[in-house]
Amino acid sequence: MGALSNLRVLDLTQVLAGPYCTMLLADMGADVVKIERPGGDLIRSNPPYVDDAEEEAYGGYFQSVNRGKRSIELDFTDEEDRADFLSLVEEADIVIENYRAGTMEKYDLGYETLREHNPQLIYSSIRGFGDPRTGETDRQGQPSFDLIAQALGGVMEITGPADGPPMKVGPGIGDLFTATLNCIGTLAALYHRERTGEGQYVDTGMYDSMLSMTERAIYQQSYTGEPPTRQGNSHPTLFPYNAFETADGYAVIAAFGTNHWTELCAAMDREDLAESYPTAADRLEHREQLRAEIASWIGELTNDELVATLEGRVPVAPVQNTEDIFDDPHVRARDMLVPVEQPGADTEVEIAGTPIKMTETPPKPRGRAPLLDEHREEILGDEADAETTADD
Repeated sequence: MGALSNLRVLDLTQVLAGPYCTMLLADMGADVVKIERPGGDLIRSNPPYVDDAEEEAYGGYFQSVNRGKRSIELDFTDEEDRADFLSLVEEADIVIENYRAGTMEKYDLGYETLREHNPQLIYSSIRGFGDPRTGETDRQGQPSFDLIAQALGGVMEITGPADGPPMKVGPGIGDLFTATLNCIGTLAALYHRERTGEGQYVDTGMYDSMLSMTERAIYQQSYTGEPPTRQGNSHPTLFPYNAFETADGYAVIAAFGTNHWTELCAAMDREDLAESYPTAADRLEHREQLRAEIASWIGELTNDELVATLEGRVPVAPVQNTEDIFDDPHVRARDMLVPVEQPGADTEVEIAGTPIKMTETPPKPRGRAPLLDEHREEILGDEADAETTADD
């Protein structure tokens, strides 16, 4: 029994942002019914596959963010399917969708309509530029993806080497951070409903979310009047806070506190640096000279040697790839790699576990992602049987 095991979520989302949000709810025990358009979620066919794309039901992309959900296929252009959807809305707690603004209204299934069928409904949307209900702009209705959100939200401008072009962050943070914020807003709306009985609309925009994520750049602009830009792996106000090349890879050090700086200098056998640059302001002013001193020392050590020298004294870590992560006992101990069935393959696959840990109702991935329309009969019950008879 998860913390949300009494909730039913109607999940109208696809691709990444929406499915990640509803995945978090499913991990915490909610009954998430994935309502898919004809043909299913756009990413069902996306690779990678274990072996044979023709035999396997879906690829890793879909599996990763749709685990533990149930699936039903509905066509909102069909009157009977719209009626089936409204019957589900009457018993649901939450509806989440990530269409462009105005899409649900085209089928007369917008928030106002659904609220008539279920006044306590929490309706959540994830859009590139938010919904007119919470602040109308001329961008609404435009398509958006992670890359667009990172570009507009200032993420790319502050990511990458100082002498290089703007770069997007590797993970799809425009989707994932927006999804996480939407999950938080949805749970807050549920708490409000518990106290008042009132449902409400929850709206999270990708552009808005990236502004929230780049909070440091926002206040820097306000305080200094200058737009911050790329500076590689360094930090504008903290030093040392960098990645350094070792003899066999890369590692990061975060020794900006005076206590950690002193320990780092002692490990380098350079107590003179600690004495000459005792304050954070001193170290920032002379960061280029000090970076060269640190880099020279670190370059002679392997990652293992560096970590063995500094661990427990100075915040330090190797830059890991996924093979390193799969071999890390910490990751296994924290249940952050979870095996699930891959339909059509003769083996299980592993996907990322949930980072939300709870002692009484621990969240966990609750099985593989669903096959398209796999749960029609158990979701619609007698209605599904009636439709089957009519088709015959």
